[in-house]
Amino acid sequence: MAILLLGLILFFGGHSVRIVAESWRARQIERIGPGRWKGLYSLVAAIGLVLIVWGYGMARTDPVVLWQPPMWTRHLAAVLTLPLFVLIAAAYIPGTHIRARLGHPMLIGIKLWAAAHLFANGTLADVLLFGAFLVWAVFDFRAARARDRAAGMRYPPQGAMRDVSAIVIGLAAWVVFARYLHAWLIGVHPFA
Repeated sequence: MAILLLGLILFFGGHSVRIVAESWRARQIERIGPGRWKGLYSLVAAIGLVLIVWGYGMARTDPVVLWQPPMWTRHLAAVLTLPLFVLIAAAYIPGTHIRARLGHPMLIGIKLWAAAHLFANGTLADVLLFGAFLVWAVFDFRAARARDRAAGMRYPPQGAMRDVSAIVIGLAAWVVFARYLHAWLIGVHPFA
């Protein structure tokens, strides 16, 4: 469990700098340059992610069960993650109405993903992992929206076809992930 916790601290520590220390971040970027900052940020995030995956995998071999969720919550989680994939696609396709309306669709998707997995899993490692993602996404979304308001940032839509693309790409990615990749990567069949 210690490795999972260390990974979460590193990963979210780096990802939370803009939430808690925006001016410090700006000074560091000015001091060391944007390339070095991005490199350091990426290194910390990558180490944190590796430790999260390793620690979570180890915690799953000897789980501390807090509660036993009903089987139907797995199906609920699978369905709740469907919009997540659309939101992620909308975050990367510029000019969608989805992004114009939500501002930061990926963070909303992360909240949905984390909440869905909290419904379907009842171990301590699950609560730590998905709970950390949920709490971070709530605070990061709030901070990102505040930065957008302060900067007068808008995300103007550029046509409905961009939204159609986000929906089609998101649905296709969800099908592939739910049907094939989740079992292969995580060892859990969402619809089994």
